[in-house]
Amino acid sequence: MRHRKRSRRLVGKWEHRKALLRNLLVALFLHERIKTTEAKAKELRRLADKMITLAKKGDLAARRQALSILPDKAVVRKLFSEIKDRYAYRQSGFTRIVRIGPRRGDAAMMVFIELVTDKLEHKPSPQKRRVEEEAKVQAPVKEATSEETLQEEQEKKELSPEAKTTEAEESKASEGAVEASAEKETPEAGSESEEVRASTEEKTEGEKEASSAEEASSKPEKPAE
Repeated sequence: MRHRKRSRRLVGKWEHRKALLRNLLVALFLHERIKTTEAKAKELRRLADKMITLAKKGDLAARRQALSILPDKAVVRKLFSEIKDRYAYRQSGFTRIVRIGPRRGDAAMMVFIELVTDKLEHKPSPQKRRVEEEAKVQAPVKEATSEETLQEEQEKKELSPEAKTTEAEESKASEGAVEASAEKETPEAGSESEEVRASTEEKTEGEKEASSAEEASSKPEKPAE
């Protein structure tokens, strides 16, 4: 009797069963999809998941343990390089079994067993969906209320006497600064105007002297008696 035996028998002897599962495992990691019976696929899935978890460890002991089960070194190299990186985000569920239908002759259920290639997507629970929908509904209401509060605060600031006094003080300060700048500029302008006047007077005196000299030279000299 097979009491407390969880594995399926599949074939007569244990050596034959071990070799069968090894060959199926090599074919699965090499081609990533094989066709077999449902009983063999269910036994193969347990061993394939174990090999991928060993590859995710990535240490030397795990590699030696995988080499003791898998007879092909190229397959072990692929398992510890490509397949390990593919399932870095998964903790389990590395294989998938798809039923095809019964086989003609003995009516054994045939299946495809393959490595999962699609990315893992976590679907939110119904409670999280409700919370997200309520947050989306309340978001525009909160934005409208925030805009209203800002407008009210601006109106209060405009109507408050403190704001008016501060504005008056600022205007007085700006006027005082303008007057101070004008006072600073006026003496400079006066000095410039005096210099211009002096230069013009010098020019007029020079012109008068030149004109008088020309007149004296133009008059004829009287003959001596």
